[in-house]
Amino acid sequence: MTTLTVEANNLTRIYGGREAVSDVSFTLSKGEVLGFLGPNGAGKSTTMKMLTGNLAPSKGSVQICGVDMIENPKEAKALIGYLPETPPLYREFTVDEFLAIAARLHGVSGKHIKTAVQRAKERCGLTEMSKRLIENLSKGYQQRVGIAQAIIHNPMVVILDEPTVGLDPIQIRDIRALIKELGGEHSVILSTHILPEVEMVCDHVQIIDKGKLVFNGSIDILKQQRHGNKLVIGLNNAPAHGELLKVAGVESVEALPNGLISVRYAAGQMPAEALVQAAVSKGWGLHQINPDQTSLEDVFVQLTYQDAVA
Repeated sequence: MTTLTVEANNLTRIYGGREAVSDVSFTLSKGEVLGFLGPNGAGKSTTMKMLTGNLAPSKGSVQICGVDMIENPKEAKALIGYLPETPPLYREFTVDEFLAIAARLHGVSGKHIKTAVQRAKERCGLTEMSKRLIENLSKGYQQRVGIAQAIIHNPMVVILDEPTVGLDPIQIRDIRALIKELGGEHSVILSTHILPEVEMVCDHVQIIDKGKLVFNGSIDILKQQRHGNKLVIGLNNAPAHGELLKVAGVESVEALPNGLISVRYAAGQMPAEALVQAAVSKGWGLHQINPDQTSLEDVFVQLTYQDAVA
């Protein structure tokens, strides 16, 4: 049975008469990792603040495991672990000291604090850093400490706002692996503007632009949008474009700079086989045929800037 952990209904936040977030709705279930994606200034952090109860929505509601954030904020917040974009660290403390304080602040009972700290360190790869001052840790390990404080009380929902910003490639890889592992036991919301991050760790994706959701679906659906109705073909003896247009299903033909040809076909059609047969029978010398795959970056641009020129 699916356990619903987050329900956001028509979330709206107005600043000075302008809607920074407008009518955002979604749900999240236990074990899912949701990628909340958008360009800088799109409204991601504002939405995160409303989800965590740090900012009241102008309209709409948030429920965490069925608990209303406005009506029962203390109970709802206890179910959330939150890592803001700037980790809330006391750098003059050791890792153990800071995590023990975080555990107390999150309501972990005194007799369970030591166990909670040890478990969080193990999950975040911090066991060898127990006695180190946080200010002496690398940026990557400081991010790990930030995530550890977010999960110290074993929350149902973990919300991470831009957790890999400023990290080097090895640190980014490690943090992404940790996020994916967290998704096994918790519901995770990952706010980011980095497309590869979403593709690697998320099950579900939402894209926000100018405060509005422009995409809401599984990562597989987002990937499917990379496949347009185009083929790229290479011919040693390319005929006139008019000959290619005679192949059933072909709508248009365009020469590419590298000597290849882009063939657009009608929706629901797939003229690859017909093109191969025509190339063989007419001696066109076919040496390449494959889908023209749009990059995820291009899909992102299409979704977030589709009305920019409207």
